[in-house]
Amino acid sequence: MRAVSANLFALLLLCALASVFYVWNPLEERLERHKRRISVPGGGSSLHTGLPAADLSAKTFRTLLAVPAAQRPHLGARLEAHNRTVQSASAGSRHYHENGDNKRSEQRGGPVKLGSPLEDGVFWGDWLEDLRPVVFTEEYAQEWRENARTHRVVKLEPGCGRISNRLATFADGTKACVRYGINADQVQGETLTYYLATLLGITNLPPLALSQLNSDSEQWAAVRTRINGLQWSDRAVVSLTEWVSNLTGVVTPAPLRQESAGLRPVLEELRNKTTAELLELMQWTDLIILDYLSANFDRLVSNLFSLQWDSRVMERDTNNLLKTPRGDLVFIDNEAGLVHGFRVLNMWEKYHSTVLSSVCVFRKRTTQRVAELHRRRDSRRRLLELYRDSEPLSVELGFLSDEHAAVLQDRIDRLYKHILHCKGKYSELSPSQSAQ
Repeated sequence: MRAVSANLFALLLLCALASVFYVWNPLEERLERHKRRISVPGGGSSLHTGLPAADLSAKTFRTLLAVPAAQRPHLGARLEAHNRTVQSASAGSRHYHENGDNKRSEQRGGPVKLGSPLEDGVFWGDWLEDLRPVVFTEEYAQEWRENARTHRVVKLEPGCGRISNRLATFADGTKACVRYGINADQVQGETLTYYLATLLGITNLPPLALSQLNSDSEQWAAVRTRINGLQWSDRAVVSLTEWVSNLTGVVTPAPLRQESAGLRPVLEELRNKTTAELLELMQWTDLIILDYLSANFDRLVSNLFSLQWDSRVMERDTNNLLKTPRGDLVFIDNEAGLVHGFRVLNMWEKYHSTVLSSVCVFRKRTTQRVAELHRRRDSRRRLLELYRDSEPLSVELGFLSDEHAAVLQDRIDRLYKHILHCKGKYSELSPSQSAQ
């Protein structure tokens, strides 16, 4: 009887510890998102005075990201590094590329006047494509990567979500998020999701570069003591992503909430929206495509999961999604994608499918790239080539396993079939029929 009581006490203690970690992990990310809104490099006033007393939407299974690789099947390639790097951004400089002139900016506001929001039934109109924000151009991203790989880090401080991450300041005053992951899965997921987005022509992810922690190198020498105090593994590969200031949260649009019929090509509904609202919806459709292909459960999918205990979760800010002052969406913290997302796919797949099925309007140029990857069936080769050509440390960090590469191609094929299904259902309908 005494042994049974002891075992029961131990079990209760473990449950209590797990609960504390489960609640604290997402809470620290919520606090970090709050700090993003109130801190601007070089000063600035607060946009928010405090956090809600109770935010139930933080209750998601982000703790799955914390499961050590040793406790899971080893499916990836070369996962020795146990580290991640911070996102950096220039203080006082333009943190993202503003696409278009003042005339285009003016066209974003007010009712739709330029033409139909749709083309060929299920695609956003070409005039909307022309107004679509190129949030981070490739030229800008390439220049940022080159600087991030060479600039000296002079300061590391808490920030960038998880307690294992740090906000880095470079010698020129720019800042970046150093994401030191619990295991290399997170660094791989963040990095490969970025290059998958690049392959698809999705420009909403902050520029990213890999770096190798080396206390003897010029880049990390000034923070050597700090690195030792953090117990970061020497020579671990980390991801550096641009820190973008002055961002605000984003609430899931009404057509994509659980109680809605979904985002359908219904002209009567879309014509009632402003150009700015249509452009935001266009970016959401790209986000849903990217998250489906990468199986990233730590954004809209986790909110959908949380509906079972929080019926108003969709009315709160979406995880890992922020917005610039001019309305461009920024997809941050993508470490749950691809590698870890594929490992736990069985747990989340029904939610991924639900989110995907809620959308039947797409950006034409994104779907063209999906169709090409489907037809050629070479997603593994093309992603690997882009990754290796762009990242000198790609060999050190490793790539998708053959099994995960096959999962990615399968998801591309499923997405392609879904797009065909939407075209077959809506492309031939008249506006009055599509409203039914």
